[in-house]
Amino acid sequence: MKKRVLSIVLGTAMAASVLAGCGSTDSAEPAATAAPADADTAATEAATDAATTAAEGNTETATTEAAADAEAGDIPGGRVYLLNFKPETDDAWQDLASTYNGMGGNVTVVTAADGQYATTLQSEMAKSEAPTIFNIGNSTDAQTWDDYTYDLKGSAVYDHVSDHSLDVLYNGKTAAIANCYEAYGIIYNKTILDAYCTLDGAKVASADEIQDFDTLKAVADDINSRVDELNEALAGTAFDGTVTEAFASAGLDDSSSWRFSGHLANFPLYYEFKDDGLEDLTAGEPEIKGTYLDQYQKVWDMYVADSAADPATLAGGTYNAEEELGLGEAVFYQNGDWEFSALTNPENGYIVTADDLDMMPIYFGVDDENEGLAVGTENHWAVNSKAAQEDIDASLYFLNWAITSDEGRDAIVNTMGLSAPFDTFTGDFAPANAFGAKAAVYTEAGKTSTAWSFNATPNVDDWRADVVSALTAYTDGSGDWDAVKDAFVTGWADQWRLAHAE
Repeated sequence: MKKRVLSIVLGTAMAASVLAGCGSTDSAEPAATAAPADADTAATEAATDAATTAAEGNTETATTEAAADAEAGDIPGGRVYLLNFKPETDDAWQDLASTYNGMGGNVTVVTAADGQYATTLQSEMAKSEAPTIFNIGNSTDAQTWDDYTYDLKGSAVYDHVSDHSLDVLYNGKTAAIANCYEAYGIIYNKTILDAYCTLDGAKVASADEIQDFDTLKAVADDINSRVDELNEALAGTAFDGTVTEAFASAGLDDSSSWRFSGHLANFPLYYEFKDDGLEDLTAGEPEIKGTYLDQYQKVWDMYVADSAADPATLAGGTYNAEEELGLGEAVFYQNGDWEFSALTNPENGYIVTADDLDMMPIYFGVDDENEGLAVGTENHWAVNSKAAQEDIDASLYFLNWAITSDEGRDAIVNTMGLSAPFDTFTGDFAPANAFGAKAAVYTEAGKTSTAWSFNATPNVDDWRADVVSALTAYTDGSGDWDAVKDAFVTGWADQWRLAHAE
């Protein structure tokens, strides 16, 4: 088989600190002219010994045989075109494709620019050689691309999924399976927080005492008012004189605003969907009431008040919250486990180490005693049902190889820094991300992980843009909170109607 690796990056990849996977959930209608419908869309059995073994549930044997098959040159001859969703993983996927192609595969990896996945997917699907593997973010995407999603149930890669609650189900089929899961909350510098706890009159004696919003706010308020005292307590440490604020800046520019229009906005959506009895808390509903927006306001006000950033300039793009945490300037930073590799990478010049870092839930003041981290994903592999059958088979084989071979598992866990929901990621390939591992700690303690209800956001880019605009005006003093509520509630209904129009 002729080796072929084509690296086409459709835009400059954002740094790992920018949440390409989670911050970009844009959807698009399929192009009018799409790839020829030259494949049978009925489910077929994977044509490899590895797939058969995996279906029998023997993970170690399946892993060994999958690698052996590849080395023996038994890779299917079809074409594989992976349209990658996460810009920060492009290099790793290009290297993995090169390795696979060296064994006889025929894989092309194309990575869409950050925030441009929907438009890129629409454009690429219109080509004669369309993607054979693409990303589905949620059930809305599955509806949009229903005619293009192959039923993955029963495939070898499907049988290795360890948590099928993350599957995207639509129209009676498994439209997509999660390829990684992520957790977010409040990252904090436990070394600095421990030093705060030694101050006279500290609001808590240990970080473990922060288990609700009121306590978190009291601590943040106190830290922000006692920065000089805290720096004195840190004398002689790596953080001698570094602290300037409790919370890292809450930037409202495009590189940061998704943390609040998406991830923080998740909480009022999540609790309202629970109140309304939704079975699937990520599916959404046509109208929302904004029941918990007052609490959203309280958390936002804390972020702004307990930071050194000027509220009037948060939309200017001049702040770098990751850097503030990494250099010991901030104690708290709302973000996710994808930040772990960036914060602990010595090449980034940060002074924090893995030993300094921990994560707690975003205590929202509603059900704090039962709240764990927010766990979910927008990263799901879908296979193009309109591809030729040999290309479908080749794509399924490649995905199974990626999650069973040593090369694939090493790339996913160690190079990409992801936590993968497959039963093959054990031993040396168990997730090494300490933030992601913290999600399991909370679960084992009886806490409930907060679902990613923001995955239901209709016309996500437009809805978020309106929320950010109103939030910016409220924060810089040119607007009021009623406008934020209107953008949140009325905007949701308007965008839902547009997104679900027949």
